[in-house]
Amino acid sequence: MSKFFSGLLLAAGILFFIYAAACGVNYYRTSFAEETSLEVEGGTVEELKEACRMLTDQVNETASEVYRDESGQMKLTGDVQERAVAAMEKLGEKYDCLEGEYPRPKGLVFSWILSVQKLTGIYSPFTIEANYNTEMTDYNIPFTACHELAHLKGFMQEQEANFIGYLAALESDDTEFQYSGALLGWIYCTNALQETDYEAYREIRSELCEEAEVDLEANSQFWQKYESPVAEVANEVNDTYLKANGQQDGVVSYDRMVELILVYNRQQNG
Repeated sequence: MSKFFSGLLLAAGILFFIYAAACGVNYYRTSFAEETSLEVEGGTVEELKEACRMLTDQVNETASEVYRDESGQMKLTGDVQERAVAAMEKLGEKYDCLEGEYPRPKGLVFSWILSVQKLTGIYSPFTIEANYNTEMTDYNIPFTACHELAHLKGFMQEQEANFIGYLAALESDDTEFQYSGALLGWIYCTNALQETDYEAYREIRSELCEEAEVDLEANSQFWQKYESPVAEVANEVNDTYLKANGQQDGVVSYDRMVELILVYNRQQNG
């Protein structure tokens, strides 16, 4: 019996070491914002409004250029995994901390496991793999694949991986990726604007094209199917995990990518 527990303890120690070396330590690395001189200083309401208008224009421009099925939903074409690698490698040409080769992200065969937890993707430190949910609405997938690949470069903070995924998709040469990045950025920024200036939010919201509205409605219906105590518990576990790894805002930290978008826009227009 003592040998069994000794073996169990050894296995647990090995797994913890792999996790710490491949994942945990990177929660405390130099941030992407610091490495790229994108100092997070917050932003004004006017900057947020301008970002929302810009993203609305980008969504409307690309929404009509992607393939859509009979219901009007955007559907991915071609090899999304290969294109995600290309998008990240292109962004790596601009930022040294992201340069190098990337493995292909993987769509999970049993994606319902992620769906019931209301997760779009997951990084596995034990297999060094970026995984995404294949069941979710297609416009989420390019952004999510790039987000998970960002973790492979050591950027574990969720708001930073979100921002990297946004940039990689938006600056890709691929229209489907551009649409994905613009729409996810639009969601984050307009959610922030809704809480800050509701009238401005309503005005900008009304300018979104019908094609994007179809995708947003399909996305809402998809996740509503998985409203359950399991999803609530998964959210609490994820919140605790993020706080334990230095993200004191917990799940709320996902929305902090808005500040990075505002600072990035300020830098680009400065």
